[in-house]
Amino acid sequence: MPRRAVEIDGVVAALEDDGYAIVEGMLSPEEVAAARADLRRVLAEIPGGRNDFEGYKTQRVYALFAKTRAFDKPALDPLVTGVLERILGHSQFSAPTGIQIGPGEKAQVLHTDDGIYPIARPHDHLVLNTMWALDDFTEQNGATRLIPGSHKWVEMPGASTDLEALTIQAVMPAGSVIFYLGSLVHGGGANRTDRPRLGVILEFVVSWLRAQENHMVGVPKAIARDLPERLQELLGYNVRPPFLGYADGRHPRRVAFGD
Repeated sequence: MPRRAVEIDGVVAALEDDGYAIVEGMLSPEEVAAARADLRRVLAEIPGGRNDFEGYKTQRVYALFAKTRAFDKPALDPLVTGVLERILGHSQFSAPTGIQIGPGEKAQVLHTDDGIYPIARPHDHLVLNTMWALDDFTEQNGATRLIPGSHKWVEMPGASTDLEALTIQAVMPAGSVIFYLGSLVHGGGANRTDRPRLGVILEFVVSWLRAQENHMVGVPKAIARDLPERLQELLGYNVRPPFLGYADGRHPRRVAFGD
């Protein structure tokens, strides 16, 4: 779907029906080039992964908002915030991460992102992901694999089910975004090219659950202080009604930044 033709309702409907939605043209070519250059500046100091899940030939930029301003604006895009409100309601960042899949990387194990929480399926939506393509995502360079409709599975299939046979790949041009639910079965693809493939995940979680990454430790207060108020809230400086997350009886943003 091209960005200019997309409404919040359309993305939400696709998420409910298929578990994912691809929207093209979310970033302009100039925005893609600037974000790619800044992320690769950061990646120059980051080693490869530490295990099979991370990918030994994959680099990951954790504490993303401590290291780049390239995704401040995309995180607050009206389409993103509108879909987020409809799917999760009150939410915050869980694990925003830059991911560069290097040449020769094998496919990641298929998984669900909300599977880390001990909550039986089916359940209300807990996690929403947006994967931003900073390179073209192709079948050859590691485009995300996913199983359409798997967000509706009441139980995960047994070992005898060939999940790989059910996957498709999220092929999309640079500047595109794929929205997908945390209950959708997915995984990074294998990179069979001689060039890395760069993308950024902005992962959100309902604010009554603990985020994967502790952003108030990972993002220095001196940086967070100067971010837009909504970004501060997404990083955890928020109160979920009626009062989850207060600090010393007050809003955590007031305690942290003296507002």
